[in-house]
Amino acid sequence: MLPDYDFMSDTTEETSTRFVTFITPGLKRFDLAVTASNRFYGKKLVTDLQAGKTAIIGPDDLEEDGYLEHTFKLSEEEAEELKQFLLLVVGTVNFTD
Repeated sequence: MLPDYDFMSDTTEETSTRFVTFITPGLKRFDLAVTASNRFYGKKLVTDLQAGKTAIIGPDDLEEDGYLEHTFKLSEEEAEELKQFLLLVVGTVNFTD
């Protein structure tokens, strides 16, 4: 049906998604969907539902300076508050084959 498409991958899997809404001490509201998948080496797929931005995030990404600010277009203070929440939910990365 799509003769000109060259699919590199096409799979379906069961995932788990946590929907959470919270207001930070700095009064920034977040509406997030945090999806756990067998892909991405155990990292989580985090979607900011208000901004329509999604990133694959693990603990290593949270330690990278400016990552959350750039990815979700946040101020430094907002990113730090988001980071405190994400540290609780992203867990450790599992490298398996």
